[in-house]
Amino acid sequence: MRISPIIEVVELLKIYKSSNVMIFDVSNSKNAKANYETEHIEGAFFVDLNTQLAAIKSDFSDGGRHPLPKIETFARTLTDLGISKDKHIVIYDDKNGSNAAARFWWMLKSVGHENVQVLNGGIHQAKENHFPLSSRTEIIKSVSEPYQIDKWKLPTIEINDLESVSQNPNYLLIDVRDKERYDGKIEPIDLIAGHIPGAVNVPFTENLDQNGLFITPNELRNKYKTIFGKIKAEKIIIHCGSGVTACHTLLALDYADMEIPKLYVGSWSEWSRNNKRIEKTNA
Repeated sequence: MRISPIIEVVELLKIYKSSNVMIFDVSNSKNAKANYETEHIEGAFFVDLNTQLAAIKSDFSDGGRHPLPKIETFARTLTDLGISKDKHIVIYDDKNGSNAAARFWWMLKSVGHENVQVLNGGIHQAKENHFPLSSRTEIIKSVSEPYQIDKWKLPTIEINDLESVSQNPNYLLIDVRDKERYDGKIEPIDLIAGHIPGAVNVPFTENLDQNGLFITPNELRNKYKTIFGKIKAEKIIIHCGSGVTACHTLLALDYADMEIPKLYVGSWSEWSRNNKRIEKTNA
């Protein structure tokens, strides 16, 4: 039976004390670790995007701001976190799943861990629903066997392959950043403003309602079927600034029970540093 990639607070309340359930806080905003230590969902462990879910290099032109770690490194990380293949993993962050919870979900899904969900609305929704919170140090229980994985199973694309298809009408490249960044009017993080030629803008925020919760699977399905048209998932590429927030849209598509397209991990942070052609929206 297929497990939904999204779990509601009321559902988590029923199972969070189970020995088979592990909860992870993957917030990556300023002072995220300190905020976690002050207050987190009871039983949740902290995962650091920058050190545990990425292999950040000094030169962002090589893979962008958040390249994927080597597969063997990620396997060790999962083992160190006490995760075994039978565990039910629930992930949240402080940005409605768009910070790094969706990235951790994608990574687990991509190594074949099916029983993984993201908490709808994240820590804010948990607080609103009076979920038990804690400030204690959570102790990870060691696992008897290393987590065995051999490759990323979900599709990705590299920069040169992307360049060869980005303006091909048989392909669809979606930029999930805010419209002002896509248009090239502002760029608060990377060095150059603009977007990849051929990309269309579908901000990840459109996956959410006014309360920061995912719109329904049916609404998501109708929305993206209209955007995709006749283009199949294997020719659809999703990207953002550094390969993190793009996973929010991949999560939304899986929630809508649609096939997961390719992720361009390097995203704008890599593209904009490689002397590739850049477009801005004239307005």
